Amino acid sequence: MIRIGCAGWSIASRDASLFGAGDSMLARYATRFDTVEINSSFYRPHRAATYARWADSVPPDFRFSIKLPRAITHEARLAGCGALLDTFFEAAGGLGDRLACVLVQLPPSLAFDARTAATFFAMLARRWPGRVACEARHASWLAAQADALLARHGVARVAADPARHGDDARPGGSARFAYWRWHGHPKIYYSDYDADALDAIAAAVRAGPAEAWVVFDNTAAGHAVRNAAALQTRLA
Repeated sequence: MIRIGCAGWSIASRDASLFGAGDSMLARYATRFDTVEINSSFYRPHRAATYARWADSVPPDFRFSIKLPRAITHEARLAGCGALLDTFFEAAGGLGDRLACVLVQLPPSLAFDARTAATFFAMLARRWPGRVACEARHASWLAAQADALLARHGVARVAADPARHGDDARPGGSARFAYWRWHGHPKIYYSDYDADALDAIAAAVRAGPAEAWVVFDNTAAGHAVRNAAALQTRLA
């Protein structure tokens, strides 16, 4: 199973022809893609009713990936955040069975600490039994000990582009599934991906686990939709 989508469901007028009709932007987005990454949850809370409305806007086979709030990852830095997780999942539960993955994006300054990481992912697992992907941006998370801990907790280490430390361009952690986040290269969030880059990600997805998620986050200049659609064609 390969899921391809974007970070958010904004559709530029130039890309309108790629989508079918719908009562909302999300409903139109879901006529083309079967997954989306909710990034707004990182910056601000949403009500359970909002999540439920989004879930009702998409087909039964559509799935959401949702980003944990920065209050957990960047402010609490994974420590002592049980109550914050409870609040988050009380609301996110509005997505029902459309929620399929939780994204944990860590600040570049957060080095791997085995005790903190093990405690956090155990707390997370008690509240969310599904897929978890972690985009760790400090080089220490690429060490064998960190990779083994992620695998033990069933957490996939995100393969990110552009890579910060080389090996973080490849999936790690759990072998259950792979999760790619392509942010735009060379200018993060802005750059378009050319045919060679899309061929490369297609080859990497084919060579990886049977379940793969590919999210294009180069949304600032509106390239994510076109890149995701082009990857769909390559992996059809």
